[in-house]
Amino acid sequence: MATSSTLGSRRNAAQLRALAGVEREVQANDTSCRRKYLRDFKDAFQTYERVLDADQLATTVNRADIILVADYHALPAAQRYAATLLEQRAQVGDRPVVLGVESIFSRHQHVLEEWWRREIGAEELQERIRFDSDWGYDWPPFYDLLVAARDHADAIYGLDCLPREDLRKIAARDRHAVEKIQEIRRAHPRAVIVVLFGESHFAPHHLPQQLRERLPGENVLTILQNVDPLYWAATAEPKQPVDAVTVHDDVVCVFNSTPLEKYESYRLYLRRWQAVSTQPDAAPTIYNLIDSLACFLDINRYSSHNTTQPKFLVDLLPEVYCGLSETRLLHLLQRAVGTPKAIAELLERIESRGCVYLPSLNSIYVRDFQMMFTAEEVARFLHHACRGLPCRNKSKPRHLQPEDTFYARVLENALGYFGSKVLYPPRPAVEEHLGISAKTCARLAQNAITAGPEKFNDCVTNLGYRLGSELYDAYLRGAISRTVLRRLFLAHIEQPGAARRQCGQILRLVRATAKKPCASVR
Repeated sequence: MATSSTLGSRRNAAQLRALAGVEREVQANDTSCRRKYLRDFKDAFQTYERVLDADQLATTVNRADIILVADYHALPAAQRYAATLLEQRAQVGDRPVVLGVESIFSRHQHVLEEWWRREIGAEELQERIRFDSDWGYDWPPFYDLLVAARDHADAIYGLDCLPREDLRKIAARDRHAVEKIQEIRRAHPRAVIVVLFGESHFAPHHLPQQLRERLPGENVLTILQNVDPLYWAATAEPKQPVDAVTVHDDVVCVFNSTPLEKYESYRLYLRRWQAVSTQPDAAPTIYNLIDSLACFLDINRYSSHNTTQPKFLVDLLPEVYCGLSETRLLHLLQRAVGTPKAIAELLERIESRGCVYLPSLNSIYVRDFQMMFTAEEVARFLHHACRGLPCRNKSKPRHLQPEDTFYARVLENALGYFGSKVLYPPRPAVEEHLGISAKTCARLAQNAITAGPEKFNDCVTNLGYRLGSELYDAYLRGAISRTVLRRLFLAHIEQPGAARRQCGQILRLVRATAKKPCASVR
């Protein structure tokens, strides 16, 4: 009679031989597997306690308040299992279910909700969440999961944030995801929360530990899929196939694929990613410029509190469009501003500058990359994001006077110019420096308001650039610290009179510090 070890070796001999070559190629092309964070997961789950049948697994799942489903991204069976689990858990008359996914950034939540309301289709959803370029795995099995959630769940949430490719920031992504799960719990107090996230995040002291610390009253269950050591051990069980095992009281592992299938799938992706893409993509450049300007201003992109920092700047990053047809560009601008005259003005701006930031959509369109102007649009975005993207606030807008609009536009142009000089110092300096007072600004405001739209736009641009130039010169002198500059970006100017007061403060700053450097530019 064959022993357990003999059974396992006989069952696995051919697969292990085939797997050896695949693993060598994967390890040669993906050196990240040696990072400690990933090894923590591999080392954590080596043995299991007992085999589970289908009824026992269902009982364990039904007791959980939050279900963490480990995803091996390259394996479609992993996403299909999550869809099946969600459908089985969403029983009529039972607790509602909501889904959270790593593969969609939290900043794309509004796009996901447009699809949920059936305002856009699958193709537009795939494009606008940048699934192919930012995620890179197969769309059909993931889309099937989204459809299952729309049919059976109460909501879907994106949980991830940048940067995905930098493992040094992976702990920050865990903290961000936990914060988002807390927000889901507040929005859905009775729901079972199903979370599909990469398996390496589910080492016991990674995301699960943080989640239990932040939500101590929740019954959290981790469902692993096809973990190698557990799979090899399970193949030695006399009764086959083994569908699931208990690892610990709060961790189970299900089996729906073999290790060979996993790594062959991943090898195919590695080869696909090594192919050169001919499609233009300005998004990495835009996000790098945003990151650089934020770091310059000492902005914590992962801050969860909106006090001296913007709350989760990583969730406010803009959609980036490039390479659009004329028809699609016009549709984008129609969504942004609506009126033919405003669309014509934006088209003229794009023609002369190559790009434009659209605050109402929180989007940047790039037709022709020109560093100077792109940097200015990035700074405009950051100014809006630091204030919580007020143009996207769905609450009742405040009735502001034309004077408020004038000063708000001046301030936006000032910070836009300043940010562009920080990111692109060769930008030509403004020839005419301020040399004006608050009273002169008030007079210019009245003249611009009564002179019509074209004069108004010229005035707010020229005055804003001059103010931004003074601000940049003061920074170079060491007279204004980065802390003060960050506060200027963070200042809320939505209240009547707030923008005028902020412009007045900048005037006083640059005048008072004209010959007085501060102790530190930090």
